[in-house]
Amino acid sequence: MPMEEKKKFWRRDGESDGFGQAFVFSEDQKLDWADIFNVATLPASIRKPHLFPKLPLPFRDDLDAYSKETQTLAVKLLYLMGKALGMEAKDLEGMFEDGLQAMRMNYYPPCPQPKLVIGLNSHSDGDAITILLQVNEMEGLQIRKDGKWVPVKPLPGAFIINVGDIVEIITNGIYQSIEHRATVNAVKERISIATFFSPRIDVEIGPAPSLITQETPAMFRRITVAEHLKGYLSRELNGKAYLDAMRVRHEEPKKSQVVSIEHE
Repeated sequence: MPMEEKKKFWRRDGESDGFGQAFVFSEDQKLDWADIFNVATLPASIRKPHLFPKLPLPFRDDLDAYSKETQTLAVKLLYLMGKALGMEAKDLEGMFEDGLQAMRMNYYPPCPQPKLVIGLNSHSDGDAITILLQVNEMEGLQIRKDGKWVPVKPLPGAFIINVGDIVEIITNGIYQSIEHRATVNAVKERISIATFFSPRIDVEIGPAPSLITQETPAMFRRITVAEHLKGYLSRELNGKAYLDAMRVRHEEPKKSQVVSIEHE
């Protein structure tokens, strides 16, 4: 769309929804090499009245249908993940019904000097689970594994599922959120759609009680989803720094002291 049309959906001060850059906290920081459109999608009550209803057709209706289908998929995946760990059903009961969903559409234009820029800085997602669609199947997503950046090759017609920070918290570190970044290239644009899914805003998250034992104590403190997302969105993207700040610091057990008694 022409810039004049994009400006109708421009991000307002203090809000994350709309067109423009994300995670901008100062005029001095380096911006990501990307155009981004954020939109809150579910529940319908969180949709911005100045934004979602004014999206052009058929995009608006397609977005509505897509958001509902991806929500169904996300809930199924989360319950299957919990079942695989042997979590008790009550640990997840009601947590993800009417959960929060938002989408971020990313356009990474070609860059004449791709090694000098980054499409999206290194980070883990603050949500529970992210469903990523690589629209034009252009390589650019990289994940950090064993200290190295590994490119993720797009598969035609397939989603990429990212584990987010909330799942790492709930599973007490068993399922670890994935640190990732987006790169750009000099030849072709890259387009992706990330759908973020989290529990309801009023839910308190923390390690599932059924996964905590004397041998494996809680690794993360408890916090509401509202507090968690507010803290995550108020910081620049920086690997898994925010999640690390949520960790409980357990003291190392003190070594028993041996008292030596000398006999005369």
